Amino acid sequence: MDSYFATKRHERLREEVRTFAETEVRSRIPEMEASRSVQHELSRLIARQGWIGVTISPDYGGMGLGHLAKTIIIEELSRVSGAMGAMVQASQLGVAKVVHFGNDSQKKQWLPAIADGTCLPTIAVTEPQSGGHVLGMEATAVRDGDDYVLNGRKVFVGNSHVGDLHGVVVRTGPGSQGLSAFLVESDRPGFSLGPHRAAMGLHGFSFGELVFDDCRIPAANLLGVEGDGLAVAYSSSILYGRPNLTAVSLGIHQALLEETSAYVTEQHRYGKPLRELLPIKLKVGQMQSRLMTARLAAYHAVHLLDQGLPCDAELMNAKLINVEYALDSARNAMEVHAACGLYPDRPVERYVRDAHHIFAPAGTSDVQLLRLGEVALGMAKGQWSERLAAPVLETAATS
Repeated sequence: MDSYFATKRHERLREEVRTFAETEVRSRIPEMEASRSVQHELSRLIARQGWIGVTISPDYGGMGLGHLAKTIIIEELSRVSGAMGAMVQASQLGVAKVVHFGNDSQKKQWLPAIADGTCLPTIAVTEPQSGGHVLGMEATAVRDGDDYVLNGRKVFVGNSHVGDLHGVVVRTGPGSQGLSAFLVESDRPGFSLGPHRAAMGLHGFSFGELVFDDCRIPAANLLGVEGDGLAVAYSSSILYGRPNLTAVSLGIHQALLEETSAYVTEQHRYGKPLRELLPIKLKVGQMQSRLMTARLAAYHAVHLLDQGLPCDAELMNAKLINVEYALDSARNAMEVHAACGLYPDRPVERYVRDAHHIFAPAGTSDVQLLRLGEVALGMAKGQWSERLAAPVLETAATS
């Protein structure tokens, strides 16, 4: 299946990322799990590989390889560390806002720095009281001469504590036309971070709180025009957020299958390996089937995106399938491991914890089903993949 979508260039990229993940990331996982602290150094090391710029045009120093290549990068990192896969996917959300809504000056200033790993971008939309209800946000930006003054809080911001450039959506007026997006550098006076809070999984990744207290930024930091904030939020979530999180789930799912297969090979019952038992084969077979279906959904969706074809529904479905199937396989893995899976000397419990983190961002499974229902009923309101269609890639199509 990989060969249907992927070229030799994609496969070389996969090997490059897998080798890096095995040599530079895996050995750090015990410390990441023990400390549960933000991995500043490792995040920077990954960024310096140039992978954050995989969808950025070579004109700005990027790789220009598109969304399938991005999926492979995130998948391979997540196979070893869901936290570091999440770090890359979150930065890719930050890329989207500049690529699609930045003006020439903003692109020239920020895209080369993102591509070479000296700038880690984020996107900040969610607020404590409004959650996923974007129109319910209350953080504001008020024009004051040649500046805007920002006030409010954002939560669950991926890469909050390692980010250099935050893409922030706030209110500049009432209603759906009253949201605007701004680029806010992390060293701006009036900007601060809430304390890092370790969560159930993804230890080493930060998804925390940004605080704006009379934070003054130049008007030149406005993305697009006033009123573009809703488009920035929705398009970034659909065109980057959903496929990115799909890739994280896919990598964790691969790790679950590999770990479970290794466990049932090395463990013996009744004088033979566990893998010889029919119930074990059935559970592992379920995991294999789910993984194959999940990867097909993921690669098909981003292949369409790379071709500049309408694919919002495919991106939604890929996120739905990958998250739900990874969680189902996580349960299978725990059932096979039984009590052994409860201890951290085997990685399966980490994979289970990490997999649950991918459920809510960019829309829960219920949100994906709701939108897919609207597609089936002819109630969908246009497609972001059509409005912001990428040019057909040529570099990734060559060997």
